[in-house]
Amino acid sequence: MQQTISKIENKVIVSCQASSDEPIYKNNCLMSIVESVIQGGAGGLRLAGQHDISHAKNLTDIPIIGITKPDPLPHNWKEIVYITPTFKDIEQLAAVGADIIAFDGTSRIRPKENLEEIIYKAKKNLNRLLMADVSTLKEGLNCSKLGVDIISTTLSGYTSHTIEKNNGEPDFDLLQDLVKKTECPIILEGRVWTPEHVKKAFSIGAYAVVIGSAITRPKIITERFVKNSKEEE
Repeated sequence: MQQTISKIENKVIVSCQASSDEPIYKNNCLMSIVESVIQGGAGGLRLAGQHDISHAKNLTDIPIIGITKPDPLPHNWKEIVYITPTFKDIEQLAAVGADIIAFDGTSRIRPKENLEEIIYKAKKNLNRLLMADVSTLKEGLNCSKLGVDIISTTLSGYTSHTIEKNNGEPDFDLLQDLVKKTECPIILEGRVWTPEHVKKAFSIGAYAVVIGSAITRPKIITERFVKNSKEEE
């Protein structure tokens, strides 16, 4: 498993996900995007669901971070755990070959097992790397103590207790704190929009950087350009 972690060191990982109401979700367009980002040099993929992971495994041998999440997201997504919320979800992702399994590592109430139980069962029963998506330093420290292999800043700005951090910029402060205070590889994810963001993350000490919407979501990218052009008028 250490070999898998080494494969993503200093790499850009691309999150290829789409909601079912987006055109790229249809006719297997998402797999075309997966192939494109692989050709562009992605060092890893972050994919949601057994279907997309199993298809991507036929295209590449670069590490795949797997998650489950509901589609559409529930209206109260800021308050609930929805990324790989149960051990059963982790089992399903392991069954289709996800190399790294990411899950919500926040302090929020979980639908079934608590965080310690999920990590313990996954460590005991599955030969997979575990990645905790957190929103605060305290959550990251807790997940490190519980034995996760990787920590990501994914949920900073996307929980009710960190929503003020959703300011359009990555949470570099959280990245820096996690790098300094844990020994886990730390991944920057969330609101990464420019090459400058990536360079800054690596200069701080990020082990890898995950980029999603800025590369793979044409609808969101277009909306940003349209909105910004109107604001400048």
